[in-house]
Amino acid sequence: MMLKTLFASSLVALAATLSTVSAGIPGQTGALISANEYCLFLPRKFGGNIAESEDDAIAFCNKRIPTAPQAKILPTGFVKSLHLVRNTQKGYVQITGRIDRRKYGLSRSDRGGQYDIKAPPGASYAGYRYFVQFVEPDENIYCLRVCKWKADCPVHKSTYGCRKVLGGDYS
Repeated sequence: MMLKTLFASSLVALAATLSTVSAGIPGQTGALISANEYCLFLPRKFGGNIAESEDDAIAFCNKRIPTAPQAKILPTGFVKSLHLVRNTQKGYVQITGRIDRRKYGLSRSDRGGQYDIKAPPGASYAGYRYFVQFVEPDENIYCLRVCKWKADCPVHKSTYGCRKVLGGDYS
């Protein structure tokens, strides 16, 4: 009888866990729709370190976006430039550009880090299976690519940075 009760409680706990995972983690869904509707993952707290926040970063969007329901709003002036590339053949969308690290209290000595589907856990971009994003406060640049296919989102080069991994325009 005790084994049956233990098994039943384990099933209830597993069901609760699965429903939480499928419901998504608050602030872990971003969106990249256009140059006027986009999100970036950043540390939860103002002034946080990018690499140290890879496990608990959250999405910040330039405005409220229905497909990123619990994202916060990016600080005014944080994104200084944005260059969008849409590759319809490969099925990815990419944005690159400059940031003003001071607007979110990021350190000049923070060399940045990578966010992707594994870090922070549960992170995703609405409508895409894969993404890779870098924020490099020391250079005041960022890059993000959302992809339909894994091969187009190179996540295995986390120490290489925006320019080497995604290329793009950083003016």
